[in-house]
Amino acid sequence: MSNVQVAVVTGANKGIGLAIVRALCKQFPGDVYLTSRDPGRGQATMAQLQQEGLRPLFHQLDIDDLQSIRALRDFLKEKYGGLDVLVNNAGIAFKVNDTTPFAVQAEVTLKTNFFGTRNVCTELLPLMKPYGRVVNVSSMVSSSALRGCSQELQQKFRSDTITEEELVQLMSKFVEDTKKSVHQKEGWPNTAYGVSKIGVTVLSRIQARLLNEKRKGDHILLNACCPGWVRTDMAGPKATKSPEEGAETPVYLALLPSNADAPHGQFVIDKTVQPW
Repeated sequence: MSNVQVAVVTGANKGIGLAIVRALCKQFPGDVYLTSRDPGRGQATMAQLQQEGLRPLFHQLDIDDLQSIRALRDFLKEKYGGLDVLVNNAGIAFKVNDTTPFAVQAEVTLKTNFFGTRNVCTELLPLMKPYGRVVNVSSMVSSSALRGCSQELQQKFRSDTITEEELVQLMSKFVEDTKKSVHQKEGWPNTAYGVSKIGVTVLSRIQARLLNEKRKGDHILLNACCPGWVRTDMAGPKATKSPEEGAETPVYLALLPSNADAPHGQFVIDKTVQPW
């Protein structure tokens, strides 16, 4: 089977993830895996797409569960010998009026959006085949949250030499600072979602740098992107874009042609590279 191309989309049973799967089923020349935490919901979404005449495949994936990530890794390795396209879309956000204590929101949000996404990358990036494409779905909120950080934190997050370990320490520090109710005093903005997405954008920059150092000849392109403000359960009905419109930039990055050498390690909105 290893000559068959394969794409995986995380958090894909609804919203933007579903729209990305739908677009890839139409445009990607290989197998497309819709993954979701809940197998029942994933299978139901798959049946819906099959009624539309599309042929996605399903694999369970809970990005909060390392065993689940490794089960997907082993499956891809055995069946396809690797991976061609990875779209890290899975993420969570608390509603604005949610009364859950901020420290709990911070811990839960970073656990999934940053640490879960990082675990997926740690396990699956070594499987990326030459000319592979990796898309980490971040958010424009990462830019505004970055501007809300102290100058010292902004410098660290914009650094071209920050390591993954240093980034992990910073993300962990944010969670600890919220528990002590000192996060604003320590220079953090008051948004757990925003900080989690700073983590995703900076992680993408680090990963792209490492790919350049270790696998330059493989032409793998890895980017972070913002789908925009999209009408989903997460963003609500007032948002300006449909899920299909939200999927456009992630799909564009997932399908960059094999002769492309850019964008790579960038933050992309509306198919345009943004300053970080």
